[in-house]
Amino acid sequence: MADIIVFQPKAELDAQSNLDGFIESCRYDLTIFGADLDFDAPAWDLTKYLERRTVRNSRAAVTFSTWGTRNKVHPESLAQPFQSFAKAYLRYMHGLRPTKIIDFRLAALRALEFALTENNGEANPVLLDASHFNRAAQAIGLELGDATAYRIGSQLEMVGEFLAENRLTKVPVHWKNYIKRPNDTTRVGKEADERRKEKLPSESALDALPKAFRLATNPADVIVTATAAILCSAPDRVTEVMTLPVDCEHWGKHNGKEVYGIRWWPAKGAKPMVKWVVPSMASVVQEALAKIRACTEEARRVAKWYEDHPRQVYLPADKEHLRHQEWLSMSALAEWLGSAGGSSASGWCERNDVQKTTREGSGRTIYARFSDIEAAIIRMLPSEFPVFDKSTGLRYSDALFVARINEINRQKGMFSSMVKPISIQQISDGLGARVEHGFPSVFSLMGFTAPDGSPIQIKTNQFRHYLNTLAQLGGMSQLDIAKWSGRKDIRQNAVYDHVSPDQMLQKVRDAIGDDSQMFGPLAELPKRVLIPRDEFARLLVPTAHTTDFGFCIHDYTMSPCQLHADCIHCQDLVCVKGDEERAVKLHRLLEEAKALHEQSLAAVDEGYAGSDRWMQHQKTTVERLTQLCGILDDSSVPNGAVIQLSTPNMASRITQAVEARLGHELSGSSSEMKLLSRLMDSTES
Repeated sequence: MADIIVFQPKAELDAQSNLDGFIESCRYDLTIFGADLDFDAPAWDLTKYLERRTVRNSRAAVTFSTWGTRNKVHPESLAQPFQSFAKAYLRYMHGLRPTKIIDFRLAALRALEFALTENNGEANPVLLDASHFNRAAQAIGLELGDATAYRIGSQLEMVGEFLAENRLTKVPVHWKNYIKRPNDTTRVGKEADERRKEKLPSESALDALPKAFRLATNPADVIVTATAAILCSAPDRVTEVMTLPVDCEHWGKHNGKEVYGIRWWPAKGAKPMVKWVVPSMASVVQEALAKIRACTEEARRVAKWYEDHPRQVYLPADKEHLRHQEWLSMSALAEWLGSAGGSSASGWCERNDVQKTTREGSGRTIYARFSDIEAAIIRMLPSEFPVFDKSTGLRYSDALFVARINEINRQKGMFSSMVKPISIQQISDGLGARVEHGFPSVFSLMGFTAPDGSPIQIKTNQFRHYLNTLAQLGGMSQLDIAKWSGRKDIRQNAVYDHVSPDQMLQKVRDAIGDDSQMFGPLAELPKRVLIPRDEFARLLVPTAHTTDFGFCIHDYTMSPCQLHADCIHCQDLVCVKGDEERAVKLHRLLEEAKALHEQSLAAVDEGYAGSDRWMQHQKTTVERLTQLCGILDDSSVPNGAVIQLSTPNMASRITQAVEARLGHELSGSSSEMKLLSRLMDSTES
């Protein structure tokens, strides 16, 4: 484990001295990223230290390039001494606050260096002030998307806090990230409709996918469509699916019935679990897993060989005779490698430092030693072999998504002596991610297109968004959705909720008149209805919009809000059982109302003017909230039920006017009071 040392600035030293001390400490004292880290190198290879489940067996390098040249083939390095500070900061912060996406942290530093040196300024971190942070944030916002810019802006704010806390600048930096979090949760409008469309798979894609699953015969197509079938069974992440063990299936009993699930390791922070599969999808998932298992069985056998024989190359049965030969010709090597001819085998030898030679009496035939070829192939093993997934300890010989090199590549010959993980990019390409760039998808190969003739494309995360939206529509509780999706926080559900306004409105309309789905006045339709129930529902609920506590079904085309957003006392408030976020807000409001009611009672005892009305209002609020929370907490009320409280007994405007006149103009004689009481009763009736 790396040593973590907390830097302690000295109050008596100036900013430059503290900065120099910080850099020196991080250079020589820290062991984050390894004790042998080449601190002065222009780039660091951090593959061993950055755990990325989505890009296994890929190199994770950090290049300390400038903001303007970061995407170039030959970028410029950050200027000194800022470069040394950036390296020290990355190393130090990764020990205190590790992150899987270190690129955001580096991007914030690049933007700061750009702001410092933009007008031939000195690249010295001690000169940083709020203006440099503003300029860096501006550059970030101009060049990057809203979500990415917000996250890098947050890292920028973290740099400012670090500089201020450790006295590393001449002027204390107190800067807050002003880049707004992207607000993509609104449901109405053209932009919301387009955003919703992008997040969910198209109807043509959902129609073509099961057909492709049945028609697939090529291993590449089988693996892609089977993976998609698994993603359709539950809101999974593709990285979670692709790190499944080969024996991931689990059968059990629930209420006397057999249930089927998959042993699961969530990527969003939840604990390992058995993710149960709905009965309607169980047979599909079992078939999908069986197909993938059959396609990757030989690769697991190869991996097992290398686990048992780490110094010997694996040879298939038809190539085992090569093990006893000292020399191999390029044509024999090409056949072994799955190459088209000897020239490609010769190139392979050059790329892998295998010495070639001609033998006496062989003419122009080129040979290579078998032992050299064997050593080169063994060097091709994945960097973490035999561990497939460090987070779970899964080995290659037990992994479901492992294949021989080029086994699912349509253009290249398969190399049967080496294995590698099946990549997410291969699955994405199979679903059409790069079909417009010449990479065929399973849909294009089988002749499936959208109605307008355009290619069908599905993103792997669209399945998760689609299933979460179906769960929201079906009334599943937020806690159940979070558990089903493998999340540790129900607040993460909001990102995947794409229920449209029309669907919300239809849900309320469908519940009208059905006392099993709705509670309140709208649950009971008139006994004699001269129009169909759905037509009556449309008349009663012409529109709806979301509020902090549920949905408001007030028709604003007829009149503005009559209660100044006092939703709790309004009959137009409709709540849905199972909406945990709004239920928490209602319970919190109930506690606040109880506290205010106690204060109002004390005010009445003190004799404050108007306190009786305040007390009565708070009493009514507590009663209605208690009633509403009681229904929401009642286990007998099914999730998805629509709840509406009855109309509160509130004074009309005439009643309020009479009461006001009573208080200001009347002496309060009994005869006058009786007269006004009769008048009020008549106006109310």
